[in-house]
Amino acid sequence: MASLAQQFTGLRCSPLTSSRFSKPSSPRQTHKSVLLPIVSAVAISNAQTKERLKLKELFEEAYERCRTAPMEGVSFTMDDFHAAIEKYDFNSEIGTKVKGTVFSTDANGALVDITAKSSAYLPLPEACIHKIKHVEEAGIVTGLREEFVIIGENEADDSLILSLRSIQYDLAWERCRQLQAEDVVVKGKVVGSNKGGVVAVVEGLRGFVPFSQISTKTTAEELLEKEIPLKFVEVDEEQSRLIFSNRKAMADSQAQLGIGSVVTGTVQSLKPYGAFIDIGGINGLLHVSQISHDRVSDIATVLQPGDTLKVMILSHDRERGRVSLSTKKLEPTPGDMIRNPKLVFEKAEEMAQMFRQRIAQAEAMAREDMLRFQPESGLTLSSDGILGPLTSDLPAEGLDLSDLPPAEE
Repeated sequence: MASLAQQFTGLRCSPLTSSRFSKPSSPRQTHKSVLLPIVSAVAISNAQTKERLKLKELFEEAYERCRTAPMEGVSFTMDDFHAAIEKYDFNSEIGTKVKGTVFSTDANGALVDITAKSSAYLPLPEACIHKIKHVEEAGIVTGLREEFVIIGENEADDSLILSLRSIQYDLAWERCRQLQAEDVVVKGKVVGSNKGGVVAVVEGLRGFVPFSQISTKTTAEELLEKEIPLKFVEVDEEQSRLIFSNRKAMADSQAQLGIGSVVTGTVQSLKPYGAFIDIGGINGLLHVSQISHDRVSDIATVLQPGDTLKVMILSHDRERGRVSLSTKKLEPTPGDMIRNPKLVFEKAEEMAQMFRQRIAQAEAMAREDMLRFQPESGLTLSSDGILGPLTSDLPAEGLDLSDLPPAEE
């Protein structure tokens, strides 16, 4: 409320006075001028009181409604409230899998929103089963939504520690069990060695290859950082045992090498007598006489270590593990391997097919010559080029060959 001095100030400025410095003309006029501000102040006070009474009534009504019918007129029910709690409340125990969205990355890891009371953190070592320098190398970028597993809690701020590596680790063991069941050949990178063998990585898991299961006499130092073909011998997740065999894998690969087939290889080393070519973990010899129809005096002028080329299998000694190769048989015209090796590789399959046809024709002619000189044998060539009897009146149980005399030299 305005003070009495302010009221009198208002009196002096009242329009009832004829001038700023004039005096009232009569005592009656002065009495009226003094009462006007007082009456106005009383009116304002009454309005404020009414407003307070109105607010008090509203609060009392609200209090009574909250006490007697708290959910009246509210669309959000208690069931909705409990459903919302269940949606955002989850089990935060170690080993629990949760869905989360990456919203920030740095050199040490990534922050993940898992709709918990605080954010969770994915450390760099837990971002991938392979060694990486930044989480982005494993595809961990802002906005990525993925399933993580809780592996711990940071006591400093109660944030959870997550892992993707743990999930990938379980999947890798499952994949290895599947590959073992399918008995397939896989590639493994040699990353270490000890006195008993070498350590190779397959599907992100480290396994052991005993020296007795390595097909070549190559030293561990020579195998380091190289990929070699392997087969699974033992997969035991409980004991964390993963054993491989290079010897079994090589046997499988060699069994698939057919005479006249074309394979892609890499030059490993050069010798005065030829080049050693790696054809899928098997070392084959490309003799200097089998490089081209033209004479090659210096192999280094045609091939260099690390070169990739197509070669044809000439022979394969499985017992000794020796494979003879040729590019000479793949030349469209003599000397192409020296002048235009690219053309040789482009025409390799076509030239190899022609070579196989010539071999088949030569074998068929050899069989015909044999029958021509031995008509008494009673055998003939079938439409498939297979030797068989002239007649089909042989006994069902077959011929008894036990009484035949031994063959003379």
